[in-house]
Amino acid sequence: MSNPVLLNNVDHQNLRVITTRSAAYGDAVMSCLTFPFEFRNVQAWYPILFQEIAGDVLRPVALFGFQTGENLFLDDQGWNAGYVPAMIRREPFQIGLKAADDPSQEALRMLSLDADHARVTEDETQGEALFQPLGGRTPFLEKMTDLVETVYQGLGESEAFVAALQAHNLIEQVNMDITLDDGSHNQLLGFHAIDEDKFRALPGDVLEQFSQQGFLMPAFLMMASFGSMPRLVSLKNRTLSEPGNSVA
Repeated sequence: MSNPVLLNNVDHQNLRVITTRSAAYGDAVMSCLTFPFEFRNVQAWYPILFQEIAGDVLRPVALFGFQTGENLFLDDQGWNAGYVPAMIRREPFQIGLKAADDPSQEALRMLSLDADHARVTEDETQGEALFQPLGGRTPFLEKMTDLVETVYQGLGESEAFVAALQAHNLIEQVNMDITLDDGSHNQLLGFHAIDEDKFRALPGDVLEQFSQQGFLMPAFLMMASFGSMPRLVSLKNRTLSEPGNSVA
């Protein structure tokens, strides 16, 4: 379970965050949320699909493997890809909410972190410091603050992106059965994608609307991301042919 705390330079002066990529620090995951602002970088390495996150709410995710806990880009040397999605990089930070002094005002957004996360330590020989000796924020913490705010804004952008596609019935369920070199099968069930045939048939005024909303390029990038699926299959086949190669 997480233990979110609002950061301050008194109680958390000595906290540090380990940035090494490893299964020990929670990176052995099959997928993570991703956002339109990073689709250009994500699609170059990972397939982007839609997945139900809560109930029937669909959100874009970057795919790293074919089964729970499998990250085919992770090994003993770290995360082997040219881009690590923002949702992974922001760990263990998140947005916390603090009630405003005026009840009529919205809650204030503040930076928090999961104090029980494996990345959090007070060992001064590890990780990145959060606060400087006199209490000011370190450049690392400033960078993470900006990243978490970007992720927060990205959640709203993703919601609007999905809603625009759903309004034109452009999302379809996809089930993929992938045959590996050893003859075994890996099935991807419960994912969704943009229906390319329906998208191709959209009238010009709808495409113009998507462009004005900033959703046209993310849609193209998401469809293009399926070009990264063969890399994922190749990585999976490599783990089968090289038993000594750890993927977690």
